[in-house]
Formats: sequence, structure tokens, C-alpha cells
Amino acid sequence: MSTKTRKQTTLAGATISEFDGVRYLHLGTEWVQGAMRIRQPRKLELEYIQRMMAWLLWKPSDDLGQGLAVQLGLGAAAITRFCHQVLRWRTTAVELNPSVIQACRLWFHLPEDDERLQVVEADAGRWVRDDAHLQTVDALQVDLYDHDAAAPVLDDADFYAACRAVLAPGGLMTVNLFGRASSFARSAALIAEAFGADQVWQLVPTKEGNTVVVAARGVTVPDRETLSARAAVIEDRYGLPARKWLRMVKPWRPVGA
Repeated sequence: MSTKTRKQTTLAGATISEFDGVRYLHLGTEWVQGAMRIRQPRKLELEYIQRMMAWLLWKPSDDLGQGLAVQLGLGAAAITRFCHQVLRWRTTAVELNPSVIQACRLWFHLPEDDERLQVVEADAGRWVRDDAHLQTVDALQVDLYDHDAAAPVLDDADFYAACRAVLAPGGLMTVNLFGRASSFARSAALIAEAFGADQVWQLVPTKEGNTVVVAARGVTVPDRETLSARAAVIEDRYGLPARKWLRMVKPWRPVGA
């Protein structure tokens, strides 16, 4: 297996902006790396970040009470806060850029580590290749973009195979991809190569062009009635638009299929 990881380059410093009650994280450019509504810090403000939680639909409702959620790429800590404070799961965030971690602690309500939270300053590619993490993760959320936000910085077959390897049986991964970019078809095909085409689904793109891909390790999709019941539980328990997700998700198919 290749040991390719993120290229070692100078990391951009985190910067902050605010508009209309929302605080944004940037990495030295106008591109938004994350956002938080100041008066509702536990709310998932950005639509694509909400969709990164769509893996909940693939979990039986009885299994939502506990687990290990891991985020590769901290962003503005929105998913990390949600998993730690709303789901109340054990939560690990892996972030290479120390200025992002510092900004999240200062400006984005990221708490200090505790018995359920660990924020790790590390390369995500190396983290998923660490044998200590094999089959330990129940939900893996991958959102790895640099300051240019042009394409994922880790996006090859070996990386996605390592992501599958850290998932426990029945575990799920969500990945943020740009669905209207030419790289989407390639990235989705690489995920399908690692997970199997029958274990990959995609949501429709957001208006900004973000497409969330869901990949699973050995999950059987239930009938529509069961999925609808799960969506109702997710909406009632966590305030997420899960019924809407059901209308926008479809199995992944290769281009031309």
C-alpha cells in the first residue's frame, strides 16, 4: 500500500469574518472553510455540513445512542461540536493545521478535550493508516480542502481503502466533494473501488456545488418504510432535515452506466 499523505507545505493561517450573525473561518482567502451561527453554536449552519450527517439514515435508530465519530479536517468544528454535544458520541477530530485548532478553540466554541472528545494535530492520511485505528470508527466524516478549496487534498484509491479499513463493520463514511467539478466522477469512482459500488450513494449537489457521498462497510439498505421511520427519529431527536435527504439520495453509478 502506498504511504502517500498530504504534501508538506506551508500551512495557511486561519482568519475570521462575520456577517449577519454568522462567523466564518477562512484560510487566508475568501473561500469559506466553515461557519457557525453565533447565537446557535450547536446548529449546523451550512447545508452541505448538514448533509455530512446523512450517514445517520443508514444506522438503525437503536444504534444512534453511542459510537465513535471521527472527522478528518476540523473546519469550523461544526461536525465535531454536533457529534460531541448533540449526538453525545465519542468524537475525534484530526486536523493538520494548528492555527485552525486554535481558531476553533478561541472563536468556534470547540471545547477542550475530555473523556469523549479528542482533537489530534496530525496528518489525516497517516491517521487512517495507523493500525491502532483499524475497525474502530462507526462514522467517518471526510472534508479535506486546503486554502484554495479546489479539490480534496487526499483523494486516491489507497486513501479511501485506508478509510474503509478504520470503519467497524456497519460503519459509514461521508465525503464532501464538488459535484459539479470535473473531478467528482473520478473521486466517486475511487471511493466505489475501495468500498464496492453497492456500498456507495450520493446526494444531489447543493446550490454551491458540494456533493456528499456516503460509503459503507457491509451495510444492507432497508425498505423505504424503515428509512422513513429512521428519518423521522433523526428529525425529532436531532433537528436535522432527514426526510429531505431521503428525496435527494441515490445509489452511485459510474458515468455512462
